[in-house]
Amino acid sequence: MIAEKQHIDEILIPILEKVSDPEIPVLSIMDMGVVRSAILVNGIVEVKITPTYTGCPAMDVIGEDITKALQENGYESKIKLILAPAWTTDWITERGRNALREYGIAPPLNPDADKEALLGDKRIVKCTNCKSTNTKLVSQFGSTACKALFKCEDCLEPFDYFKCLK
Repeated sequence: MIAEKQHIDEILIPILEKVSDPEIPVLSIMDMGVVRSAILVNGIVEVKITPTYTGCPAMDVIGEDITKALQENGYESKIKLILAPAWTTDWITERGRNALREYGIAPPLNPDADKEALLGDKRIVKCTNCKSTNTKLVSQFGSTACKALFKCEDCLEPFDYFKCLK
């Protein structure tokens, strides 16, 4: 359940949607749900961002990219990093989940299915290449700690699965 709803001024959404996640460039920071609020106050945009995990090294770059995007559109900004509530994969938008899939990263399943895929032997993670669920966990960790590595037993392609984080 999302404990905090996003508060983003409508006029700022198209600007923030153009800022890419530095780790997964096909996703915007809006698709990742990293931006929790962006409000214009006395001519300055106050932006609150939440890292996908504490200590995420991309947050400095994301803050700089937001500042640059807002400057290019005539806004000054203040960026604040907030840790609570913690980021969850529930905040990834449907557009973001589709972009992950098209990029070759299986989007997160629900928490119960995630456990069955990572700790059990259920073949429920869909291959991002051929869509088969005849897939096998290769490693609990993929290209980053928030991903696991799977391999499709039908098309033999390896792919990352974005773990469910709550």
